[in-house]
Amino acid sequence: MNSNRLKNLDRLLSPKHVAVFGGKDAEIVISQCIKRGFKGEIWPVNPKRSHINGIKCFSSIKDLPTGPDASFIAVPREPAIEIVRELNLRKSGGGVCYTAGFKEIGKEGAKLEQKLIESVGDFALVGPNCYGVINYVGKTALWPFDHGGDYPGFGAAIITQSGMLSNDLSTSRRSMPLAYMISAGNQSVLTLEDYIEYFCQKDEVKAIGLHIEGLQDIQKFQKVCLLALERSVPIVAIKTGTSQIGNSLVNSHTGSLSGTDDIYNALFKHLGIIRVSNPHEFLETLKFLCISGKVKGNKVAGFTCSGGGATMLADYAEKINLNFIQPSMDTTKKLERLLPLTATVSNPLDYTTPIWGIPEKTRPVFDTFFEDRYDSAILVQDYLPPDINELNKFYLNDAKEFLEAAKNKKIPSIICCTVPENNDPAINEYFVSQNVTPMQGLEEALNAVNRSFNFFNRRQDYLNKEVKVKHTFNQISKSPKMINEIKSKKLLREVGLKIPNFLETKGYFKYSSGDTDNIDVNLKFPVCLKMLSTEIEHKSDVGAISLNIKNYTKLKSEFQKIKDNVCAAQNELLFTDKFLIEEMQDKPTAELLIGVFCDPQFGYVMTIASGGILTNLLEDSVTILLPSSPKEIDRAISSLKINKLLIGFRGKKGINKNHLIKNLVKLSNYIIDPINKIHQLEINPLFVYNNKAVVVDAIIWKK
Repeated sequence: MNSNRLKNLDRLLSPKHVAVFGGKDAEIVISQCIKRGFKGEIWPVNPKRSHINGIKCFSSIKDLPTGPDASFIAVPREPAIEIVRELNLRKSGGGVCYTAGFKEIGKEGAKLEQKLIESVGDFALVGPNCYGVINYVGKTALWPFDHGGDYPGFGAAIITQSGMLSNDLSTSRRSMPLAYMISAGNQSVLTLEDYIEYFCQKDEVKAIGLHIEGLQDIQKFQKVCLLALERSVPIVAIKTGTSQIGNSLVNSHTGSLSGTDDIYNALFKHLGIIRVSNPHEFLETLKFLCISGKVKGNKVAGFTCSGGGATMLADYAEKINLNFIQPSMDTTKKLERLLPLTATVSNPLDYTTPIWGIPEKTRPVFDTFFEDRYDSAILVQDYLPPDINELNKFYLNDAKEFLEAAKNKKIPSIICCTVPENNDPAINEYFVSQNVTPMQGLEEALNAVNRSFNFFNRRQDYLNKEVKVKHTFNQISKSPKMINEIKSKKLLREVGLKIPNFLETKGYFKYSSGDTDNIDVNLKFPVCLKMLSTEIEHKSDVGAISLNIKNYTKLKSEFQKIKDNVCAAQNELLFTDKFLIEEMQDKPTAELLIGVFCDPQFGYVMTIASGGILTNLLEDSVTILLPSSPKEIDRAISSLKINKLLIGFRGKKGINKNHLIKNLVKLSNYIIDPINKIHQLEINPLFVYNNKAVVVDAIIWKK
């Protein structure tokens, strides 16, 4: 974003005067500005009306006292374009184009949107086809609907690509602190990336929430997200509209394992972006990050007044690698003297009802528990509804002692209801003022803690210079050519990977020796026989491969069998008389699939998965963006189910993982080097042994 447009965005979000264009929608926006508490001037512009909401109308932009800081445009498309042009000429700040019917409707709309872009100059335009902007900090609302949201002195900046979703988020009853709300619409001028760059530098913004349907500029997105990571501003994202990559991938196992959604996951993970799957997790996670802040470890202290609640906490925490470490022996002895006889010292701790709501009893328990070191703390409380809330004061007694004890130890803390709606808005407001997060749902609360810890770890990686912008490119081959297996394997051997001993032959293999143990001096039985082709991607699908051939007689018969199979499954035109004879390999520790392809948006993408027959059976895969460091590849492999075999399973010796990782780093560096013109590669399987990895089957497509 250039400096002039940046200044204009400041004017748009914190205006001294607001111009509103339109009729009915203009009335609503004026009402929303007044409700939000805007104290500046409001200038309705409508040549057909004398007043809107009791405010005198201006006939045109030329009649305005000056170029307005902010504008809301709710008129038909072509007049909207002219209004933007005139506002820019009057050196106005920025505006919301509420008008729809641009590129979202097709070619005609796209042409009009291009005219809109050409008219904009340095004008900071939000939209078109959007709801607008709400500045909770500066009390302005260029927004055409009733909305909610509170600003307690800090909050989240939320940017969505859906207007209705943004309004729904603002009206949630989850005590969500909000600083800004942006409905981005078509992003013809200001984009998600511009908003991220802007808001991550605002002190009042403690976290950024994104609703993403798609990204326009992957490299720019990476750069601004790394700026947020540098400034320790977490980003929470909902990604909708997922689908398979489709035409950008050759038909392969890799294509079935790594779709668009997996690539977004890889991008988000790399950038430290916290991805959630639904709006309530989106709000709960943002809320925790804004109020309680970052968690620096996975050790959690839990308190309930129910054995069931304690068990639920412990059960779910184990699934997401949070650790309810047990109290030390010294702390246990002290707690035994403070708790009723019916209580059992544990973490999570059920401190039981005999001391419930009695501050002089519960405070020593909390203080003593926190003598051991914890990274976060959670108290489970379900408040009663308004008509039967006499006992809420006892819950609040415990809550106050808990939050003071946690505050003394500077521990990020949560007060969470088991059933999401069992909360009291007024009490929640008090908790927010005390920097303790009122959360709704046990799993949502623990997930938020875990996500905050993951963000902290990724930021440490960034500070250690381990997180960088991944390279992308604008052009990919529209018609890549597949090279046969021998040529593919020879290339991989040059990279440093091992391949089986092999013999290439044309037609039936002829031999003169009577030696039944060796085909020649370098090749031994048992062998496999494969037909070489640049048309058939999966030999087993058409019977173009025969395994575990133990002698010459069997070998000779398999040539004809493969020909018959291929002709039956496909047609004679796909049959070739070129064959590969290859030594069978010893049983490996594990089999992997390694797939790499180039995506037009994201650049080179690597998929690592369980290989061989397990590929589709286990659905065990991970996707990463290239280039990747040894540490990133190690993390990827460690996330797989098959990693248990690699590190040693049931007494069996594991592999030298560093050797495998080095091979994959060399492979990825070779592929992304433009000199080598690699479009796509698939190795399946890669046999992994203690100190070597052997390419058993491979296909490469070149540009």
